[in-house]
Amino acid sequence: MKVKPISEIVEFLKPIAEQVGVEIVDAEWDMRTRSLTIYIDREGGVDLIACEAFHRAIDAPLDELDPTFGAAYTLNCSSPGLDRPFKTAADFLRRLGGKVEVHLYAPFEGSKYYEGKLISYAEGLIGIETEKGMLSIPFEKCSKVCLLIEV
Repeated sequence: MKVKPISEIVEFLKPIAEQVGVEIVDAEWDMRTRSLTIYIDREGGVDLIACEAFHRAIDAPLDELDPTFGAAYTLNCSSPGLDRPFKTAADFLRRLGGKVEVHLYAPFEGSKYYEGKLISYAEGLIGIETEKGMLSIPFEKCSKVCLLIEV
């Protein structure tokens, strides 16, 4: 099944997302289930009402765009979830001051895992304040950076 590039679909949907008051934070095409999932977020989080509103707003425009060249597919709109990995500078900047966990591919300064307060993000460097002090970790060394969920 042929599908338009996800980046093209996201760019097409961005103005609609702004009108609805949400931000597209990720999108994916699942070839196995023939489904397009658009992950949205907004200040204060996303609820079912926001997902429904965005879904209704993009349904007809997506039909016009025809991302699957006439083939049937399922459209899903979803919250990215609390443990969604940070992928963009905007993800980091939105979470400044919050607690994060950082998973690394290989040990950095003696460990492959850190948690602490996100102090900065600039030029690919993540600044976190840990119990042992301030660290500046290159993003490319990270396998996953996300909010720290405390129970």
